Amino acid sequence: MSALTKHRPWLAAILGLVLTGLGHLYLRRWRRAALWVLLTFAVSALFVPPEAFDPLTGGAAIPPSEFAAVLGELVPILVVSFASVLDAFFLGLRQAAARAERSAVEDAEESAATVADPDADAVTCPECGREVDADIDFCHWCTTRLDEPIDR
Repeated sequence: MSALTKHRPWLAAILGLVLTGLGHLYLRRWRRAALWVLLTFAVSALFVPPEAFDPLTGGAAIPPSEFAAVLGELVPILVVSFASVLDAFFLGLRQAAARAERSAVEDAEESAATVADPDADAVTCPECGREVDADIDFCHWCTTRLDEPIDR
């Protein structure tokens, strides 16, 4: 599997912290990302008063005395965003576990396919694992003698 297709759960969580739904987009879960964004908008429309956004859009610094009050009004949005981060992280973990399981199954199938058939003309080198002709007594890939017992 190429490095470009490996999704990292921690990166999905960090992206989700930056912007709600971005971690899900990284994991290629388009609908789930859209649902988290819509949920954030719905929560902000239903539970956050419109005046709570005024100090954030004013451009001026928020005085420390008002900061706790503004943050208290934005708690519903922050809770939804944090839930989105957790969802992206655990979804990434689940995808990584499924990918590892698929890889293990593919490796097992591949190794079962490379087991030498007793009637076949090829033998597998014990050192490098490549197939060699049964008529020669060394591996032409790594030059290991095939008739000697190998201590491991």
